[in-house]
Order: sequence, then C-alpha cells, then structure tokens
Amino acid sequence: MDNTGQGGSGTGGAGHQAEQQGPGPQRPRESGGGILMGRPFGVPVYVAPSWFLVAALITWVFGGQLDRVLPELGRARYLVSLFFAVAFYASVLVHELAHTVAALRFKLPVRRIQLQFFGGVSEIEKESETPGREFVLAFVGPLLSLVLAGVFWLGLQAVEPATVPGVLLAGLMVSNLLVAAFNLLPGLPLDGGRMLRAVVWKISGRAMTGTVAAAWVGRALAVSVLIGLPLLTQADRAESFGSVDSLTDALLAAILAAIIWTGAGNSLRMARLRERLPGLRARTLTRRAVPVEAATPLSEALRRANEQGARALVVVDGSGAPTALVRESAIVGIPAHRRPWVAVGTLAQELTDGMRVSAELSGEELLETLRLTPATEYLVVEETGEVYGVLSTADVERAFVAAMARTPS
Repeated sequence: MDNTGQGGSGTGGAGHQAEQQGPGPQRPRESGGGILMGRPFGVPVYVAPSWFLVAALITWVFGGQLDRVLPELGRARYLVSLFFAVAFYASVLVHELAHTVAALRFKLPVRRIQLQFFGGVSEIEKESETPGREFVLAFVGPLLSLVLAGVFWLGLQAVEPATVPGVLLAGLMVSNLLVAAFNLLPGLPLDGGRMLRAVVWKISGRAMTGTVAAAWVGRALAVSVLIGLPLLTQADRAESFGSVDSLTDALLAAILAAIIWTGAGNSLRMARLRERLPGLRARTLTRRAVPVEAATPLSEALRRANEQGARALVVVDGSGAPTALVRESAIVGIPAHRRPWVAVGTLAQELTDGMRVSAELSGEELLETLRLTPATEYLVVEETGEVYGVLSTADVERAFVAAMARTPS
C-alpha cells in the first residue's frame, strides 16, 4: 500500500508513505516502531510487534492447509508454515525496497521501512516533483511483486507440486500475485491510487486535483471492500451468513475497509495541509531581536528589548557579530529580583551553523531545515548575512497547528 506524501497505514502487503506523522519542525530523523532488522541502502527496517501476531496467524492457517495436502508432515507442518510466513514478508520487504530505491534515485529521503500487521510501509519524506516520477515511484512496488511471482512460478516448474518445496513456491507465487493485484487497485492509499493521482495530476496540471480524485476513489474502494468481500467469499463457500467463516470474512473486510478509508482521508488531509504550508514563512514568524553583549545584565537587556518592541535577545561579540541566542525558557526561569545580577551570556545557547536560517525559507523547506538541527531558537539572516531576527520553534509549531486546524478532512 502506498501512503506517500499524505500519511496513512500500509496494508495488503505493501505500501509507501511520506511524513506519516506530519511535517512538524522537530520530528526526529528516525524513531522506533519495532525491532530494527537492518539498514539496506542506509534505510532502517523495523518489524512492528503486530507482525508477530500476523505471523502466528499465517502459521496456523497455512499449517491447516498443509495438513490437507501433506498429512505425513504431522506437527512439522507448523515449522514449514512459519518459514512461509517469514518468506512472504521477505517478499513484502522486497516490494518496499523497490519503492525505497526509486525514492532514493529521485533524491527523496526515506525515513524508514516498517513491516507490520497488514504488510509494509516505506516512509518517504517528500513529495515527488513530477507526475511521471510519482507514477514510477508507485508502480515499482507492484512490479517487483509480479516479478517475484514469476520467479516463484519458474521455481515451481522444477519441483513436484505435492511436496514441501512445491507447496511453498505455489503459496509464495499466489501471495505475491495477490499483493500486486491488491496494490494496483486505483484508490489511495494503495499504489494504484498513487498511479491514478499521477495520471490525473498530469492531465489537470495540479497535484491537488489528482489527490482529491484518487482519495475519493479510495473511499469508494473501501466501501466496496466492506460490502463486496464478504459477499464474494460467501458465494464461493455457499454457506450461511451465520457461520464462523463468514463472520471472519466480514471482520477482515471491515478492518481492510477501515484502513483504506482512513488512509485515503489522511492522504487528502495532508495534501490540503501542504497547500497551506507556504504560508509558514520564516520572515513573517521571526521575532524582532536586539543585540547585547554577554556581560549585559538580564534586566538591562530586557529593558532595551521593551524600548525597541523586540521579543528576543542576540548575544554579540565586541565587533557586533552574533555568537549566541538567549533562550526564552531560561529567561522565564529567572525571578525578576535576580535579573539585575544575571548576565545574559549565562542564559545563551551558542550558535551553530544549523541555527542560522534564511529569512526567505518557507513551507516544507523551512520545516525540513529546522528538523535537521533541532533547537528552541534560530538566528534568521538576510541573504546579505545581516541579522533579521530570531525564529522561535514554539512560534513555528503554533502556526503549523493553526494550519492543521484550518485543514478540512
């Protein structure tokens, strides 16, 4: 399943997404989400705790099928079934790595890959710049699943069907075909939805138009899964609606429909949020600042700031060059009666290269710049190098939250 750019949850065995948690200014580069299995291509791969639940479920279900086909295996069938579960999710990982390699080829950062209950998710942190790249990025996952299905089919030709290798290869072939087919369905957040988005984007010239179309198709798809999947399985089994199997099918359909509906809604919401992000401009969010030397008493520095209508303090050296920023949180912690005896230099954070940002930054570029160097305040400078003011992370976060609140679902 694909969630690139708008967030959501992977399902059906495959997916990719960008900024699932939203593009907040201080989101960590990497976070947990399960057991770290490795870093192919430099991208961390996590196995979520929910995977162990689905692995146990696959082992149990596939073991029952093996008992009918190869009853002589006895209890060893569950070891074979567990191998199948691991091999299937290895196929899912290959699907996700296809998205990851394509993203890295297009110079789009990938935060992590996570294998979870309903498949995998590749968290790609930026949108594709063109509809063509968007289409390729979405298509490579199902394409690799189809290639894997072909490889397993070729392997199946070389073994006896009613053997352990034959059953495993047949199961992996069918499962990869199902993964490819499901992900090619034309609705967000599936890969097919990303492909549909790219086509509508190309025709209309607007990425947002493509997102709206693909998201609503995704919602229609969710309703179709909710109603259609139980009916299809019921007709195939020709059993009553009150049976355990029919109730299981209905529950599975409800879970899949909920994931698709939620993913489509999140995709639409994040796309609309991105339309508002250009309003987050460093220049408009920057606080006016006054320069003070490190030995200046805090009370005197605040008096100067009040006189000039400033809300930030920049520590400068003898030549007037900025060297540090006085932290607002540190100022708040000093009682008024002690401020005449506290030098501003003791409350300042030394400037690093990442704490100097351009006044021209806006939108996602601004958020990405702040995320790469987490801090509470940043020195905002003009292109000429002249100090423009101080940007507070708290101000950026408030503006971001306000933009989210104005974004309809």
